[in-house]
Amino acid sequence: MKVWAETPRDRGWLVGIIFFILGLGTLLPWNFFMTASMYFNSRLNKAELSNGTVAARKEYYFDNWMTLLSQLPVLLCTLLNSFFYQRIPEMVRLAGSMIFIFLLFVLTAILVKIPMEEDRFFTVTMVTIWFINSFGAVLQGSLFGLVGQLPQKYSTLFMSGQGLAGTFAAIAMLISIASDTDPETAALGYFITPCVGTLVTLICYLLLPRLEFAQFYLDKNRSYEVETTDVLLKAPQGEPSVAGAGGVPGGLCAVADAV
Repeated sequence: MKVWAETPRDRGWLVGIIFFILGLGTLLPWNFFMTASMYFNSRLNKAELSNGTVAARKEYYFDNWMTLLSQLPVLLCTLLNSFFYQRIPEMVRLAGSMIFIFLLFVLTAILVKIPMEEDRFFTVTMVTIWFINSFGAVLQGSLFGLVGQLPQKYSTLFMSGQGLAGTFAAIAMLISIASDTDPETAALGYFITPCVGTLVTLICYLLLPRLEFAQFYLDKNRSYEVETTDVLLKAPQGEPSVAGAGGVPGGLCAVADAV
C-alpha cells in the first residue's frame, strides 16, 4: 500500500485534459450518429418508380424509433449500472464499453458501402442504436463515478467536454451542408470520426492510472486509517484530534503512526 506524504500536483494539467477528453468521448459518438439521420432517412425512404409513377413505399418513421430506442437503454442500463457497479470491475465497464462502441461504429461505417434490403437495414440500425446507447449509458455513469472522486473542478472539465461534443457534431453537419456533400460520403465522415474519437478516449483512460495525481485520488486500496493518519500526525500535542468525537488526546498519534 502506497502512503502519500502530500497531495501530488496535476503536472501540466494532464489529468484535467484527460477528463475533458473523456467527457468529449462519452457523447461524441451518439451526437455524430444523430447528425447522420439524413443519410438513414434517404436510404430507408427511397422513391421507387413503377410504370413511370412513384410507387407506394413503406414508411419507417426512423426518427421516432431512433428516439425511443436511444432513451430506453439509457434508462435501463443506468439503473443496472447502479446495482452492479461493485460486482463488475471498473476497467471492464469503461474499457469494455469503449471497445464495443468502437466496433459498432466500424460496423455502421462498413454498412454505408454495402447494399441491403430496407427492412434488414432498418433492423440492423435499430439494434445498433440500442447497443450504442446501452454501452454509452454504462460508460457515462461509470465516468461520473470516477470523476466524482477528484476535486470539483475536474467534474466541471468533464461536463465541458460533453458540451463540446454536441458543438463538434453541429459544426460537422454545417460543413457537410455547405460543401454540398452527398449523404453517403457525409455519413462515412460521421461514423469514422467517432471511431477515432473513441480510440483516443480509450488511450486517455488507460493512461490515467499512470499519473501520480490520479493515483492519489483513485486508489481504492487506501483505507480510512491511512487517510486520517496525516491529519492525526499534524494535530498539535495535547489538543483533541479530529478523529475523536469525545476528545481523543493527541498522544493517539503514536498509535496511528504505528498502524
